[in-house]
Amino acid sequence: MNLQSFKRYFPVFDWGRSYNRGTFSNDMVAAVIVTIMLIPQSLAYALLAGLPPEMGLYASIAPIILYAVFGTSRALAVGPVAVVSLMTAAAIGDVAQMGTAGYAIAAITLAGLSGAILLLMGVFKLGFLANFLSHPVIAGFITAAGVLIAASQLKHILGVDAHGHTLIELLGSIIEHLPDTNWMTLLIGVTATGFLFWVRKGLKPLLLKIGLGTRMAEFGSKAGPVAAVVVTTLAVWGFQLEGEGVRVVGDVPQSLPPLTMPSFSMDLIDALIVPALLISIIGFVESISVAQTLAAKKRQRIDPDQELIGLGTANIAASFTGGFPVTGGFSRSVVNYDAGAETPAAGAFTAVGLAIAAVSLTPLIYFLPKATLAATIIVAVLSLIDFSILKKTWNYSKADFSAVAATIFFTLGFGVETGVLTGVILSLALFLYKTSRPHIAEVGLVPGTQHFRNILRHKVITDPGLLTIRIDESLYFANTRYLEDYIYDRVVEDCPIKHVVIMCSAVNEIDMSALESLEAINLRLEGMGIKLHLSEVKGPVMDRLERTHFLSELTGKVFLAQYDAHQELVPHLD
Repeated sequence: MNLQSFKRYFPVFDWGRSYNRGTFSNDMVAAVIVTIMLIPQSLAYALLAGLPPEMGLYASIAPIILYAVFGTSRALAVGPVAVVSLMTAAAIGDVAQMGTAGYAIAAITLAGLSGAILLLMGVFKLGFLANFLSHPVIAGFITAAGVLIAASQLKHILGVDAHGHTLIELLGSIIEHLPDTNWMTLLIGVTATGFLFWVRKGLKPLLLKIGLGTRMAEFGSKAGPVAAVVVTTLAVWGFQLEGEGVRVVGDVPQSLPPLTMPSFSMDLIDALIVPALLISIIGFVESISVAQTLAAKKRQRIDPDQELIGLGTANIAASFTGGFPVTGGFSRSVVNYDAGAETPAAGAFTAVGLAIAAVSLTPLIYFLPKATLAATIIVAVLSLIDFSILKKTWNYSKADFSAVAATIFFTLGFGVETGVLTGVILSLALFLYKTSRPHIAEVGLVPGTQHFRNILRHKVITDPGLLTIRIDESLYFANTRYLEDYIYDRVVEDCPIKHVVIMCSAVNEIDMSALESLEAINLRLEGMGIKLHLSEVKGPVMDRLERTHFLSELTGKVFLAQYDAHQELVPHLD
């Protein structure tokens, strides 16, 4: 392995060479801010996944360090995120009962499987597979998942027992248990939610107004969730509200992440492999979109395949240190970037801060009400909900609208796994549908130029004996029949046609099925006394055609430019 390859697989040796005191200072400030933000978030996302709160902290320590070594983004903050936590709960809830040791082992195993899948995808450069999920479908899924997450936390705000993996199940269960609402828990949950909403918009302007600097005001606004945690914890402890039925986090082990081992039971692996694949793809799509957005602001480069390796090692680290599936989070990454993080070392410093918290601060959160953590989750995920995607896709493309609407419907109505699978299937189906009916334009010569344009859009010169069509898509098995039918229908209704030219300027690929169709078209047109020609064939496509018998059997010619074809085939044009 040469030095360049070594740096590719270990980016830490690239940015680490230029690390200096100024960079260290900026990374440390960012780490302090993100650590303060991550403590309540990590606990909350463990709660969302149905896991003990300490697993949220564990999932935010070793994975961050491994990503700092292998990842290429200098601002991405890796750890538990809302959507992946919800998918984790849905996946392991089908194989183990919440609160049991088997449930935690299933979460650890799920992280290991997800890490192995991501790592293999990175090694074999399969990052392109994430492109099979269209962005509108992803937006629809995240919106629906945000609604599900918010609905799932209402039970903690109300202090009741409720269950369900779909919106109907969740709301039905909550309504059924409404008479059991604990009013003190409700007061805490509603107050914390309102406060956190105000913090997002109102705290920073207030701090600036009273004279704090911009950076301190930013720091204060990010520490808002910590203030909610401290105040509500003190309230529960001081007024002994646990005895009034307010549910608290309880005992949290005071230790560094333990060494754990995922299960190698084939039954468990068979049950989790599909959810692990879905979590890997969704997590990667979310992570890479955030990483590329932040990198573009500083003109930095993100390597998607190396990102897969970074996220893969992070998840494997989570599985061996008592965590659950992780990925790059949007909110914490933006905070990390805004706080001035310059290298992945900021993430490593954050991990150190969380490790200190896991060792020294966990006894202080015994009286932390679960309603406060639920409020943290609700406020965080409501920013994910964007139903405007329905209006945008309706105005732009009815096909995309149907895919987004179906994804939202199936996610809300049948659960996150069904929603993701629906999104994947619809994304592929939309691609096949659109490319199976490519845009085919009959073109003519624009007067006074050598350009050819659609006869339905421009005033162009045509000749009754020449039919020129432009195909705006590569030719492959799904659209060859459409091309055949178009040409046959066109020549049958127009007897004077003696030449057909297929303009291939937009054709990047011709597969074997398409080649056989071209041979069939050539043969059938020959029987009708019509010659078939090609023009503007791209080099790689021409290279393949030259390795076949098609060009020797072609009744016409292959022209370098469409204008050349026009000049030769219509020599006496008036």
